[in-house]
Amino acid sequence: MAVLLSPRPAVLAAARRAGAQPVVVAPGLPVPSDREGAERRVRTDWRDHPRLVGALGGLAEVRAGRAAVFGFGAASALAAARANEELGLPGTPSAAVTALMDKASLRARVNGLGGRPVSFARCGRADLLPFIANLIGYPCVVKPRAGADGEGVRRILDPADAVVAAPAYPAITDLVVEEFLEGPELTVEAFSRGGRHRILGWARRLPAGDDRLAATGHELPYSLSPSVRAAVHRLVAAVLDLTGHRDGPSHTELIITEHGPRLVETHARPGGEELAALFRLAHGTDPLALALAAGLGLPEPVRRPGAPHVGLRYLDFPPGHRTSQRELAAARAVPGVVRVTLRIPVGATVRRPPSGSFHHAYVLATARTAPALAATLAHASALLHPVASRR
Repeated sequence: MAVLLSPRPAVLAAARRAGAQPVVVAPGLPVPSDREGAERRVRTDWRDHPRLVGALGGLAEVRAGRAAVFGFGAASALAAARANEELGLPGTPSAAVTALMDKASLRARVNGLGGRPVSFARCGRADLLPFIANLIGYPCVVKPRAGADGEGVRRILDPADAVVAAPAYPAITDLVVEEFLEGPELTVEAFSRGGRHRILGWARRLPAGDDRLAATGHELPYSLSPSVRAAVHRLVAAVLDLTGHRDGPSHTELIITEHGPRLVETHARPGGEELAALFRLAHGTDPLALALAAGLGLPEPVRRPGAPHVGLRYLDFPPGHRTSQRELAAARAVPGVVRVTLRIPVGATVRRPPSGSFHHAYVLATARTAPALAATLAHASALLHPVASRR
């Protein structure tokens, strides 16, 4: 039985592919849907640890050890790990999840692995940000020590920029300021079992080049030389070993600098649902279903043939923008487009720009060649946002 903490529909679909019996846990639950595949639902606030453990302890499968708790979000991954430990169920240790969330401690430990270290410093007061940024040097990156999903991450270009950035954070805060790393950016999906770390694949992350350091999308395949590929494998495995991550999925972001791959951050969960779909299309590997099946002791999902080229484009709309059902249907009808997902209601007016790694929409597509993929993604994106495409 897969106990899922506030899962997205993609996670429920993955549970079906894994052959798991899903139980949804959420504070407020909609009417059960056969389409989503949830056989049971538990209404409780999983962010309240005693309440979650109490609610799950009454389930027969949990008492018999025939279940595991899964969280594929920043907060739910830690909640799931703590619940599994207290209930005696398998899963990633909460200490490993917490260690990967602590960006300052993780950076210090990874710097100790050897090679050229990444300069960083902690900042506990926002008004000290300009001083600490000057110590690190420009450009630099500031981020919350325990943040997630890109919230509060900002590139600082010069002393004036640091002065402007400081008021955006609470007066008493816990930030990490580190040097800005340059080079191709990768997202790496891996799965660990008994301390053995298996790289499922990587994709090129396409940066927007703005101060928010957001991505415009991801593409694969992305070729690495044998030496760089080996260095990526070593870095990912070393980070997971350092934090005690022995079992379960992980999602790592890194940059291939002139000194070799350098860590950006790692999470004890798969990447977002769109990244899971990207890897599933490209490699035939299903990161979500694999995590669920392995956690429950079920057979590993069968790999499917992958597409030659797969790409993902994020779309951010300006305030006042609306996407009609007609525009959405037109984008979905473009040959090669696999999925178009709006994260705002169709016809709703955009009120504010996105923050962190949130985007208003994304387009997922496949093609036989890289140029054809780029054309398909551009065409579908233009149908959703024709004004931006003419700029």
